[in-house]
Formats: sequence, structure tokens, C-alpha cells
Amino acid sequence: MHYLLATTAVIGVRHDPWTLVMNAGTMVKFVILILMSASLICWAIIVAKYFIFKDANRHTDLFLDDFYGGQSWAALAKKIHLYKSAPLAHVFQAGFHELEKTGVQKDVDKSHSDNIIRALRRAMTAETTRLEKAVYFLATTGSTAPFVGLFGTVWGIMNSFQSIGATGVANLAVVAPGISEALIATALGLAAAIPAVVAFNYFQSRVRIYTSEMENFASDFTNMIKRGF
Repeated sequence: MHYLLATTAVIGVRHDPWTLVMNAGTMVKFVILILMSASLICWAIIVAKYFIFKDANRHTDLFLDDFYGGQSWAALAKKIHLYKSAPLAHVFQAGFHELEKTGVQKDVDKSHSDNIIRALRRAMTAETTRLEKAVYFLATTGSTAPFVGLFGTVWGIMNSFQSIGATGVANLAVVAPGISEALIATALGLAAAIPAVVAFNYFQSRVRIYTSEMENFASDFTNMIKRGF
């Protein structure tokens, strides 16, 4: 009879997630704090990267229209600030700056050509690094957050079993609150990991596209130099 009353009392009570968090143990609260902090950082990165890639797309389109539209390279170099978010513009700037150092506009010899290619590669590496900045934090969060949440859940369930051992009563009134608090950690771990993994895969695909575009542009740039523009 007492077991039935206790079970009915537990079923009749509904705790919102915030109440479960506040009633959790110290270790579970610490795990939840870590997960919430990681999630906030991930969302800040996602929002920032979204606008960075949006500007990069827009500026790249503008730069390519001008570059292949017949404008002189000197004119493009003077207004390079208009394409500041375009990776291709920075690659062009590095190559054109190296070309100006040679003082030769046509029939660039092999040594000068090699210097220009190295400048293009350095610019491509720098742009790839810039685009990937902070993105790997998303991957780290996506791979570790579920395990951190699981640790909090295991710790909470251990406390629940300790409560059973202390009271000597194994019913829902004793077990359910602790397990509910513990499962919040797993839920938060998944809530932090899923958006982070999705965003990481998306941004990495965009980086690969830009890397491919920079390689193609660098090839076009060197071929145009060999042909005397």
C-alpha cells in the first residue's frame, strides 16, 4: 500500500528541466555547466562563421566578376579592400605583389615564376587557416559532449543507488528523482553535440570548396602570367 502511494505521488509530480538542474548534485551541476558553456561557445562560433562565409561568398562573386571582366590587375590591386572577405582576392594580392617585385610584365623567367607560385601557396594556406579558425572547436564539442553528459548521468545514477542503500527502500519515490536529474546531463550533452557536428560538417564542406577555388584560381593566375596576361 505504501509503495503504491509513493508511486502515485511520483507519477503525479512533473518537474521542469530547470528544477531538475537546480536539484541535481554538485558534480552533475558542474557537468551541466561545462556543457552549457561549450554549447554557448559553439553557437557563437556558428553565428560568427555564418556571417564570415556569407561575406566571403558575396565578395568572391564581386572579385571574380571584376577579375574576369577585363579590369587591369593594377586597378584590382588598388581596390582590393572592396573584396576583403574574399579568399581569392587575398591570393591574387599575394601573387600580384610578388609579380610587381620582379619588375617584369611579360616573359617571366622560371625563378620569378617559382617565387610567384610560392607566394600563391602561402596565401592559400593562410586563407584556409583563417576560414578554419575556431571550426575545430565544433568538432571537439561534437565528439566529447555526449561522453561528458554520459559521465554526469553515470554519476547521478551512482548517487541514486547510494540513496537506495542509505534508505533501504527501492521504489520510484527514491530512484526516479535522481535518475531524472542524471539524464538531464545526457540530454544536454546531445543538445550541445548535434548542432556542433552539423555546423562543423557544413563549414568544412565550404572550406573544401574555397580551397578548390583557390587552387583553380592560382592555376589560372600563373597561366595568365605565362601568356603575358
